[in-house]
Amino acid sequence: MQLTGSQVIIECLKEQGVDTVFGYPGGAILNVYDELYKHPEIKHVLTSHEQGAAHAADGYARSTGKVGVCMATSGPGATNLVTGIATAYMDSVPMVAITCNVGVSLLGKDSFQEIDIAGITTPITKYSFIVKDVTKLADTIRRAFSIARKGRPGPVLVDITKDVTANKVDYTRQEPVLPEPDSSTFSEEDLQTALHMIKKAKKPYIFVGGGAIISGAGEELKEFVEKVDAPVTDTLMGKGAYDGTSDNYTGMLGMHGTKTSNLGVSECDLLIAIGVRFSDRVFGNPKKFAKQAKILQIDIDPVEINKNILVDHSIIGDVKTVLTALNKELDAQRHPEWISHIAEYQKQYPLTYPKTGLSGPFMISKIYEMAPDAIMVTEVGQHQMWAAQYFKYSNPRTLLTSGGLGTMGYGLGAAIGAQTANPDRQVINIAGDGCFRMNMNELATAARQKLPLIEVIVNNHVLGMVRQWQTLFYKEHYSATVLDDGVDYVRIAEAMGAEARRVTTREEFTEAFKEALESKIPFVIDAIIDSDDKVWPMVAPGAPISECFDGEDYSKKQK
Repeated sequence: MQLTGSQVIIECLKEQGVDTVFGYPGGAILNVYDELYKHPEIKHVLTSHEQGAAHAADGYARSTGKVGVCMATSGPGATNLVTGIATAYMDSVPMVAITCNVGVSLLGKDSFQEIDIAGITTPITKYSFIVKDVTKLADTIRRAFSIARKGRPGPVLVDITKDVTANKVDYTRQEPVLPEPDSSTFSEEDLQTALHMIKKAKKPYIFVGGGAIISGAGEELKEFVEKVDAPVTDTLMGKGAYDGTSDNYTGMLGMHGTKTSNLGVSECDLLIAIGVRFSDRVFGNPKKFAKQAKILQIDIDPVEINKNILVDHSIIGDVKTVLTALNKELDAQRHPEWISHIAEYQKQYPLTYPKTGLSGPFMISKIYEMAPDAIMVTEVGQHQMWAAQYFKYSNPRTLLTSGGLGTMGYGLGAAIGAQTANPDRQVINIAGDGCFRMNMNELATAARQKLPLIEVIVNNHVLGMVRQWQTLFYKEHYSATVLDDGVDYVRIAEAMGAEARRVTTREEFTEAFKEALESKIPFVIDAIIDSDDKVWPMVAPGAPISECFDGEDYSKKQK
């Protein structure tokens, strides 16, 4: 049957099972929006800014495992998506961004709102398309979804000229072909080498990243951990892949990881890295990272092997597929002395925070106590680290955060996406006051959609993590990091249609959070904490992770 390009776009979205699109209209994409108007089966969430649409599509994808979809018009509409696309790319989030451009005859002529968005996004997407021929439109959209899902997921951009959205073409519906895990990327020899390393190890440590979540390998990972009999640490992106309440879970690794994990990994004789990319925030000094250990890396992307840390052996493949194969051949190992040694570290070096006064760690701990099943979303900074340290993630896809790009302003849009995708779950965004300023306009979106998400502003009136570095490494030169300018976030929130409370004590926070849990619309808690609160432990930039220090260590050094 003959359809316009705009009709083809909508039909292709329906083919792919898309039920929600986040976006913002404009001149070049008007044909698509006119067609979308006729299809209420696809929910469109109008955000306050295109960046919010990209982050919302990201949050939708991270919380569900489905492909998130966002749309924008040409020129500034398209470029406003860039930060959100880059955020998704760095964290391997499946997303399809659809933009429309000026007509083919106007391309390359500096036409009104013309921009080469496909060229701009090439380094931050798995693939960027520009469609200038309506006969290629349907297959391009199908390819975009396939690429976004396949292997290591990520964002794909499809830019479509306006004339293509109006031109007609024959269209035939196709059922999407979902990617199957590929076991041809590794051999039996790869497995046997890994099994030999595991059986030989006396002090193994398992290090888990976001790849384990993406592959849906929770059960396989649990079985593997039990068979290896090893302590488990994770990355920021790996939270929830392994149960954070388990006795052998030792907390996050790296710059703000626990002393137990950092010391344990520094002492182990085998580090099994599962779905991790060895970020610089994890390894500290690469020349001194896990120097006593053989390193076995399991990852779907061959590019990540030996990129940042040299490994002794690798298995390239889908984490779930690889762990299934290993579990079939691995006999139960036992390392009682090693497990006991790490348990002693856990007793010796627990995470602690002041017993009085309102603080970030107290609030995260209280949130976990009152809403342990919530989907937690964060912005970037101190509050992000506290959310990683003090909330116990027992399930995958329950922490949504910008790990690779570190995008301030990510959280509120992502929370909107997550709450839209999970209407029966409690979604909570943890923000610093600096981050909240970035995209607080999306509070109007949440209010318009009547989303019962909770926004907790950890308000220290400074750019907290930058100030922490300025205190520790820049002689307390607080250059451009003080935000004490009298902005009233409660009044702003109320003006946008949300409920809001300001709190300064533990008791006030507990009462406000209880009220927030009962709210049917967005609820903002403006929580005032001290400007000099810090995230502990910490590893200085470039130092080995074995040299992690906490507040007590720092005070002793200063004296």
